[in-house]
Amino acid sequence: MNFLILGDIVGKSGREVVKENLKKISNKFKIDFIIANGENAADDGHGITKKNTDEFLNLGIDVITSGNHIWDKIETLDFINNESRLLRPANMADGSPGKGFNIYNSRNNKFKVGVLNLMGNVFMKKTEDVFKTAQSTLKKLVLKKNIDFLIVDFHGETTSEKLACGYLFDGKATCVFGTHTHAPTSDTRILKKGTAYQTDIGMCGDYDSVIGFNKENSLKKFQRDKDAIKNFPANGPGTISGLIVTADTKTGLAKNIQRLKIGEHKEI
Repeated sequence: MNFLILGDIVGKSGREVVKENLKKISNKFKIDFIIANGENAADDGHGITKKNTDEFLNLGIDVITSGNHIWDKIETLDFINNESRLLRPANMADGSPGKGFNIYNSRNNKFKVGVLNLMGNVFMKKTEDVFKTAQSTLKKLVLKKNIDFLIVDFHGETTSEKLACGYLFDGKATCVFGTHTHAPTSDTRILKKGTAYQTDIGMCGDYDSVIGFNKENSLKKFQRDKDAIKNFPANGPGTISGLIVTADTKTGLAKNIQRLKIGEHKEI
């Protein structure tokens, strides 16, 4: 079973590079299931619209995960309840719209894929304890009992928190990957008990930027320039950053993991 996992899709640049390359990637690597973080997909880089969601699903993305920007577009509060393929972090407050995890059928209907979206507690918006949520969810999503594979998107700021969660899930999940910082890390590996892991898989967007946003304006903001405005995406040529994970259908654990970099800035 081959999974394609895409980092945070940022603005028009990110959407366009995914649109241009997704089919080719899927065919080349014989991809069976696609997961992408879409919380920065809107034109202004903040949130995701229904139009963005429909476009991604029509392209062949099976599940869209998110993070702290999930509610930046008010419309998302309405349509997320009717779109089970768009997830918000599971450790958001009880009663939050949408779901934090779900079980999906693979494209050939042979396998059940669990996808869990978590958000870190350190330097992030206030949420429930992420490790308590992770542990409680593991009782509901059990490899080779009610699911065949489990993919976890940990949307967080700190390396240590993501690493700790990776070890918590080792041997219990197919893959744990980090999102949010938009900068890919080079610690791609399979942990000792068989879970594929990378601290942050980067973003899909224009890397001639500050984490996907216009670099000149970002510099102004950091220098407290009075002319600085709200961050907006850099819309130059984009690069796809993500993972390809091959999983064992008998165990649900990872057999191989490789980083994927396609587009304008292959040197990342």
